[in-house]
Amino acid sequence: MLTVLFTSEYELFGNGRGCARQHMVAPTARMFALLDEFGAKLTLHAEVAEILRFADYLDQTGDDAYHYKAIVEQLQCAVRTGHDVQLHLHASYCNARHRDGYWQQDYSELDLAQLPLERQRELIARCKGFLQDTLRVARPDYRCFAFRASNWSMQPSGNIQRALVENGITLDTSVWKYGRFRRPVQFDYRSAHSALVPWPADEQEICRLDPEGKLLEVPIYSELQPAWRFLSPHRVYRAIDRRFNPLWKDPELEAHLTGGRARPDPESPGLSDRLRALFARYPMKMDFNQCTGRQLLAGLRRAERRYGHLGLDLPFVVFGHSRSFTSANAASLRPLLRTVAEQGDRYRFGLFSDLPLADYRRFWGSPEAARVPREDATS
Repeated sequence: MLTVLFTSEYELFGNGRGCARQHMVAPTARMFALLDEFGAKLTLHAEVAEILRFADYLDQTGDDAYHYKAIVEQLQCAVRTGHDVQLHLHASYCNARHRDGYWQQDYSELDLAQLPLERQRELIARCKGFLQDTLRVARPDYRCFAFRASNWSMQPSGNIQRALVENGITLDTSVWKYGRFRRPVQFDYRSAHSALVPWPADEQEICRLDPEGKLLEVPIYSELQPAWRFLSPHRVYRAIDRRFNPLWKDPELEAHLTGGRARPDPESPGLSDRLRALFARYPMKMDFNQCTGRQLLAGLRRAERRYGHLGLDLPFVVFGHSRSFTSANAASLRPLLRTVAEQGDRYRFGLFSDLPLADYRRFWGSPEAARVPREDATS
């Protein structure tokens, strides 16, 4: 059995720009309507540092320009109607300044994983407290226990894991097998313990298994795929949008990363480099904004073939962003949603709270763990 978990990062653009109603509230409402049609569930990873700045702006000006009230209403409605809200956090928003109609980020706090432990504890406690205080009004048993890092960055792992666990957050869902970033943050998840099966993480390295680890990593499902499989209409649209839409552009971040110096022009790759790139395989995250529904469904079926023999109820985590959810995404997702809804003997929709989390811990200490396929053999 595979449990399909739809997760969406609920936030504006990373440079502090955008309209909260247009890029958060309205597309999320469309997502709820689509998923409700098929009995699917959505977990919103709410970027709470941002939402708290919207609340500050309302308090200081009396102007709800960032639709704070509508955001709170939507999050409360989510947990009241069987969906979920868990924590997402961009530390650069905590000291952001409102200027010229957008939120100028504090890029000295760009990467939460790089901050001192005390600062991490403080921010996580504040943001978790906001979610629980706000959402228990709608659902008294609501609990914030899951986290997704900004830009997926959970390295270095020691302090951020400690800060999460000390605040009662025992599940992370930031890692994607094979993933690697050098900028704007740095992480390398090529050694992640599994592409699909959750693992208790070593307290110093999120990618490494420790049967006694206190934080359980539930990865976003990712596969190695040849370059040509990335040619989808959604990815082409996203590339064009990022190229021409000013909401994506962030010269302030570029200045922060380069220390104000111009980046050197990259050397043009030679023919041999181009050929290697053409035939290399790259990590494809199950991203509903960029993958087509057919690609997601194919990934689900491959995951079933590779892991179905383990006898576990395993999470197939799909992610995306509310701000980028288009009508084309909605239409494309229907075959996947219909398949999961109609094949209840093989798949189901779920939330993180529906997963048998204790089973995953027991699994890695059992002989059955030897039956997990080699992760570098993903087809």
